[in-house]
Amino acid sequence: MNSIVKSWQRIFALLIVVVMCISCSKIPSVSYNPWKIISVPTDSNLLDIAFTNNPQHGYLVGSNATLLETNDGGNTWKLITLQLEEQKYRFDSVSFVNQEGWIAGEPGLLLHTTDEGSSWSRIPLNEKLPGNPIAIKALANNTAEMATDVGAIYKTTDGGKNWKAQVESAVGVVRNLERSADGKYVAVSAKGSFYSTWEPGQDAWVPHNRNSSRRVENMGFAENGQLWLLARGGQIQFSDPTKPEEWQKAQYPELSTSWGLLDLAYRTPNEIWIGGGSGNLLRSADGGKTWEKDRLVEEVAANLYKIIFLEPDRGFVIGDRGALLKYIPNPETTSPAKAA
Repeated sequence: MNSIVKSWQRIFALLIVVVMCISCSKIPSVSYNPWKIISVPTDSNLLDIAFTNNPQHGYLVGSNATLLETNDGGNTWKLITLQLEEQKYRFDSVSFVNQEGWIAGEPGLLLHTTDEGSSWSRIPLNEKLPGNPIAIKALANNTAEMATDVGAIYKTTDGGKNWKAQVESAVGVVRNLERSADGKYVAVSAKGSFYSTWEPGQDAWVPHNRNSSRRVENMGFAENGQLWLLARGGQIQFSDPTKPEEWQKAQYPELSTSWGLLDLAYRTPNEIWIGGGSGNLLRSADGGKTWEKDRLVEEVAANLYKIIFLEPDRGFVIGDRGALLKYIPNPETTSPAKAA
């Protein structure tokens, strides 16, 4: 009899814990959903987006050599087919400065345009290049910086004819790599067991141990140079703004979540958005102290890989299976001057 009572007591205690966890996960909903679902003519995974100096003219890139073009600010898109040899390419990154643009991809692909994408030429890469290009940043006319999936970084100042190594040795296979506006990099190792940083002037990458047992999923920079970190199990951390080597207390915006956190972006210095699996989006209006959830986009049956804000009121969320969201500012909070 006692064993039966104890069994029921354990079951009851377990139910209380489950109910408490469920209630803890119910974070508030956003008061306004600023994201509009955009239909695109592909079901490939979308990986990056960039615009020319014309805010209406931009490009989306993704898996299966996917290249999409818009001429109305991202409301509609058309598929562009490039004449490449019989090989499946993955377009990882796209970047523009004025009319000059670049696309980096795998395996061993780098494309260049000087006429806003009306025509693209392939830039020959050295067979000894460490790794595959996965990131490209247009810096100025004829000037760009390229990074590979093993952390090799190169720069050209003559339109891709010649490239100069910026770091002496690669860092090893990475799961993702981010560049700050002032040229710093952070790279997460393939298994998420450690991360490395590099900044202009350093000879080599600086490795860092992760500060918890949780696997690191993604990292990046805030505008003030502060690092952010997304780890397995829905964990978020920010580096100490006064002590870059130290980390603030870990946060868990939504406890007991079964979906992962995939990317983070700042819309303003205080407003942060986080994308995740299964169409999940989180928002913080106070720099990451408190969080709320945009539940109206959960109908998007896709993992939201990347969030990009070109300006505070120009942003996109991209994901797998052709998922694309466009930021639409709240008309109630838009100033008359902007609304005009």
